[in-house]
Amino acid sequence: MSEAEEIVRFGGRGGPSAFAAASKDTGTGADQATIFFNRAELNAILRVYGRKVAEGEWRDYAIDQLRESVVFSVFRRTSEMPLYRIVKQPKLARKQGAYSVVAAGGLVLKRGHDLSQVLRTLDKGLKLVGA
Repeated sequence: MSEAEEIVRFGGRGGPSAFAAASKDTGTGADQATIFFNRAELNAILRVYGRKVAEGEWRDYAIDQLRESVVFSVFRRTSEMPLYRIVKQPKLARKQGAYSVVAAGGLVLKRGHDLSQVLRTLDKGLKLVGA
């Protein structure tokens, strides 16, 4: 099995269709590689996710694959909006960094080139405060 095929086994809302090794853009006829989290990236994200689930803060997740990014969304409850979104945008890799953590309101909490540094933002005990 290839690395992409093994990643498909992870559950969540994204389901198996959230991952693929490559696809073709039939609209323009140009070949484009599909963006996905590789095994090391997904392991780092799931390590943080597992800790937060054990603490009772998070309960569900979703993986969404967009045209230019892939998003790991974290939920407190299944029916709510995501608390945080961990986004990978390779297009920004040379500028601000490919990885970012986005809060529920759309505020970018941290952006960078190293996923482990970006994920540390979630371990600092951030609490969402209502207005």
